[in-house]
Amino acid sequence: MSHASGRLRKGVVAATAVGMLVVPAVGGSAVALPPVAGTAVSATETPSASPTPSPSPSGNDVVALTPFVQRRLDSAVKRVMQQAHVPGVTVGIWTPDKGQYVQSFGVADKRTAEPMYPDLYMRIGSETKTFTVTALLELVDSGKVSLDDTIGQYVSGVPNGDRITLRELAGMRSGLFNYSEDNDFYKALTSDPQRSFTPHQLLDYAFRHPVEFPPGAKFSYSNTNLILLGLVVEQASGQPIADYIQQNVLRPAGLRHTLFPNGNEFPTPHAQGYTEQTATGKVENAADWNPSWAWAAGAMISDLEDLRVWARSVATGELPGGGHLISPATQKQRLTTPATPIPGVGYGLGIFNVQGWIGHNGSLPGYESLTVYLPSAQATLVVLLNTDVNYKGTEPSTIFGQAITRIISPNHIFNLPAVPAAR
Repeated sequence: MSHASGRLRKGVVAATAVGMLVVPAVGGSAVALPPVAGTAVSATETPSASPTPSPSPSGNDVVALTPFVQRRLDSAVKRVMQQAHVPGVTVGIWTPDKGQYVQSFGVADKRTAEPMYPDLYMRIGSETKTFTVTALLELVDSGKVSLDDTIGQYVSGVPNGDRITLRELAGMRSGLFNYSEDNDFYKALTSDPQRSFTPHQLLDYAFRHPVEFPPGAKFSYSNTNLILLGLVVEQASGQPIADYIQQNVLRPAGLRHTLFPNGNEFPTPHAQGYTEQTATGKVENAADWNPSWAWAAGAMISDLEDLRVWARSVATGELPGGGHLISPATQKQRLTTPATPIPGVGYGLGIFNVQGWIGHNGSLPGYESLTVYLPSAQATLVVLLNTDVNYKGTEPSTIFGQAITRIISPNHIFNLPAVPAAR
């Protein structure tokens, strides 16, 4: 993915992006980073805050996380950090019977040199989409909405609103312009990162542009889709989306360190986040930026342990303590992942499948994340880092994902190739 000068553009992966909320930079400047340091957590330790499903064999799709493999992972992560100038990163890998690996490297704060460590809160960007779509699918199960309803039944003034279905919104096949790519929106956000945007203000930026293709014609990633689905969740549930997700998604899943913020609140301890996607193009700390501009498409906060639990829950539709997050029939629809322009990558209802890894990634100024689950091995991978600055046109989270999966799942390598964005 490359930057687009002068525009707040979504991260573009294979021309349309699969999963990042990104404000591209207007230029950029290099900063000196501290030496890479590691803060190890034993691969036999697992935080016990959330219930863990009963182990079952992993098969041959992941390797055993032996001390030798762990050393290879250490080296690979450090190498990516140095190449991509990443201040800090945490990596978690869990399998039912082949061990686990939890490591933090580098710093959470470049000013104080506070080390990165696994318990920090992080902004998770477009991983929010998995929570918003889960909320929508729960409403489908309760009969309050149908995936084949049109968005015009819930929100007025949507171009093609009488034709675009909720299914097409969740599957990124609506044809609606991505508000994140609007010039005026970019200027509004970067000139005042503390300002609060309403969902309808975001939609106004999108709807001033013509639709890009007929509903269902092709895949094209657009944050506009999730803003609309957030409004559907609120209308159908009668609750603010933050409250509905807290009560009906986070609480049943046992996610005690995940939240949908109302403004720029950020629980402590958290990592500082570094971005060059600023009005000046200089690297700044975006930790206190207001994520309301991403709302139901990317505003949420979480931590490593909660994302470990969520990876399996969202990929299987099952709750950690037993029972279903959403019904098996609805989960089957969610995991129907039609092809995208990217070879080996499909996108379902707010979730992607990359070479067998199911989940989502996220990026917004200062932070990137990757939370995926490999059903064939019942393995989970979570990567959290405190920068969104690209390296040679590629998201750093993708570089980490590829380097790690080359080692642990060589037949299932996580790869989201980037192409230059239009300038």
